[in-house]
Amino acid sequence: MKDVTLRRGWTTGACATAAARAAFAALHGADFPDPVEIALPGGARPAFALALGERGDGFARAGVVKDAGDDPDVTHGALVVVTVRPAPAGSGVGFRAGEGVGTVTRPGLPIPPGEPAINPVPRSMIRATIAEAAEMLGVAADAEVEIAVPGGARLAERTLNGRLGIVGGLSILGTTGIVVPYSCAAWIDTIHRGIDVARALGLGHVAGATGHASEVAVRALHGLDEPALIDMGDFVGGMLKYLRRNPVERVTVAGGVAKMTKLAQGLLDLHSKRGEVDRAFLAEKARAAGGDGALTRGVLASNTAAEAFALAEAAGVDLGGAVAEGARRTAAACLGRERGLDVALFDRTGRLVARAG
Repeated sequence: MKDVTLRRGWTTGACATAAARAAFAALHGADFPDPVEIALPGGARPAFALALGERGDGFARAGVVKDAGDDPDVTHGALVVVTVRPAPAGSGVGFRAGEGVGTVTRPGLPIPPGEPAINPVPRSMIRATIAEAAEMLGVAADAEVEIAVPGGARLAERTLNGRLGIVGGLSILGTTGIVVPYSCAAWIDTIHRGIDVARALGLGHVAGATGHASEVAVRALHGLDEPALIDMGDFVGGMLKYLRRNPVERVTVAGGVAKMTKLAQGLLDLHSKRGEVDRAFLAEKARAAGGDGALTRGVLASNTAAEAFALAEAAGVDLGGAVAEGARRTAAACLGRERGLDVALFDRTGRLVARAG
C-alpha cells in the first residue's frame, strides 16, 4: 500500500534561527557552519543547509531556504536571510526588520507597535542559539540581528498581516519550529490575534465570516471597520471559544446558507470533512416554518443547500429565519451567552437571506 504520510517542514522562525547562528559564528571569525544545527523548543536538534553565506565590513550574512514540507505554506521555498552585526557590550540581542519582513503598527499582538514582526518564540530561539554559539566561541552574546525575506512584501499580500496591522512584509513565526502539514493551528492562531487586535483598539463589535462574500456583506450590513472583521473560515468554534474567554460586547457570525446550516445542526467546525448539510434537518425546518409536503420532499431531494433555500423562498417559506435561529442557538452555547450575539445568512452574491438576534 502506498505511504501517504505527509512530510513535516520548518517554520520561518526555525530557518531564521539557523541562519542567525551561522552568521554569528562567521561574524566572529569561524567558518560558516554548513549544515548548521539548532535546538528547537521541544528539544530536537535539526540541521539546516545554508543557501547563502557572506562576510563584509562589520557584518556576516547567512540564508536558509524554507522547506514547509507538504504544507501549502505561502513561504515555502522562500529565502530567509539573516544579517548579524556587532552590538554594544552587554546589550544582548536586538532585532531589525529587513526586506520583506513587516513591522507591527497596532496594539494587541504579542509584539508591541513599532517592533519588527518577529514573534516571541523565534526571538527566544535566536537568543538561545546565539548564546550557545557565543559560549563555544568564547565571545559575548551581543548582536544586532536583521531578518529579511526577499519578496516577502508580495507574499504577505496572501496573508492576513495587513488586517492585523503588520505592514511591509511577512511575520517571522513559529512556536515549535516545526510545520505540521494542513494544521488548522496557524489559522486559529490568526483568528485569536485578530480578536486581540480588535480588543486592544477598543472595538466593541467583531464579525466572523466564513468567506469573502459574507465578509464583504457583513461589513456593509453593520458598517464595520477592517480590524473588526475576523476571517474565521470554517473555525467558528475556535473563534467563539476564544471570545468566551476574551469577550467583546457584540459578536456577529456571518456565512453562506450551507455553512450556517451546519452551524444550526450543531457543528462548530464547518469543513466538509467534519460533516455535510443534513437535508432531513432542512426539510424539518421547512415543514416547521409552514412548508407543505411538496416543499419538504423537494428539500429532501435537493442537490445543495442553496437549492433547498431557493425552493423555500419560491414557496414563501422562511427557511432562512429558522436556520439563522438554530445557528444562533449553537453559537450562543459555545460563546456562553445570547446577549450581543447575532447571526447573518447570505447567499453567494452577498444578498442577506436571514438574520437572528
